[in-house]
Amino acid sequence: MKKQTLTLLSILIAVSMLLAACGATTPAPVQAPAATAEAAETEAPVATEEPLSGTISISGAFALYPMMTVWADEFSKHHPDVQFDVQGGGAGKGMTDTIAGAVDIGMISRSIKDEETAQGIFWVSVTKDAVFPIISSENPVAEQILAKGISQEVFNKIYITGEITTWGEVIGDPSITDEINVFTRSDASGAAEQWSKFAGGAAQEDLKGIGVNGEPAILDTVIKDPLSIGYGNLNSIFDLSSGSTVPGIIIPPIDIDKNGKADAVEIYTVKEDAFGAVAKGTYPSPPARFENLATLGKPEGLTLAFIEWILTDGQQYLESAGFAPLTPEQQAESLAKLK
Repeated sequence: MKKQTLTLLSILIAVSMLLAACGATTPAPVQAPAATAEAAETEAPVATEEPLSGTISISGAFALYPMMTVWADEFSKHHPDVQFDVQGGGAGKGMTDTIAGAVDIGMISRSIKDEETAQGIFWVSVTKDAVFPIISSENPVAEQILAKGISQEVFNKIYITGEITTWGEVIGDPSITDEINVFTRSDASGAAEQWSKFAGGAAQEDLKGIGVNGEPAILDTVIKDPLSIGYGNLNSIFDLSSGSTVPGIIIPPIDIDKNGKADAVEIYTVKEDAFGAVAKGTYPSPPARFENLATLGKPEGLTLAFIEWILTDGQQYLESAGFAPLTPEQQAESLAKLK
């Protein structure tokens, strides 16, 4: 019996050695599921982003209104479940609505004030444009103005001090006594603030003139009055389809270099010339300026997604609409503020 037991043990040892020599392994059913779970955790596919949906309400600057409608249309093409309610009304309305929480985004065509940030306003710059002086194409001295231009000093004496009151004084011909009908904006306006700063004032309230409510109204008023002078945003005074100035108005050249004549680079008869001057920085700033978007607190959710899109993919639509894109550095700065 003892011999038989030893023989059986010998056989088992031999079989074990043979299996080891052939590379056989003992199954490890316990470890296998753990290894699979770990692999699944590291290689799991990224979850598909949920579609954006909801409504974004926006109000504010007439200057940014046409660009905002383009952005809203293009964004909706990528996100059809997102709707927009976009209204003009001026930068003042946009800021008031934003502070009150009446809209998600305010379009502000001026710098943001300290008292506004103190009320919770957050803002980023999204593009650049400019304010331009305008006169009627029927102005009796239009030809002389186009040849000589108007200096910043003369604009100061028309709009701030009120020392210059006739068109003859503008062109240096005392025999012409036609009075200048000066028009400005009566509503809180970023364009008015920028024009005031260019003319030597500090705020919109420093501008002299007859107040007109809204960008379209001041444009219409100047067109109808041959003795008028006013100002308007780049995208209001140019016909975006033709690229020419709106019929009935002229942009009097600003004599930037003060040489007493209008040089070719100071004359803007088509949108491309004016746009190029703003983009390159050859047009004075002010009245060139940044256009800003304001929110009550840092934006989140759908509003944040839209503003980030404006600062990235949305920049491609600016030039065709007559706006200057941000430089890469300015774009990065605005995006960093959103983080």
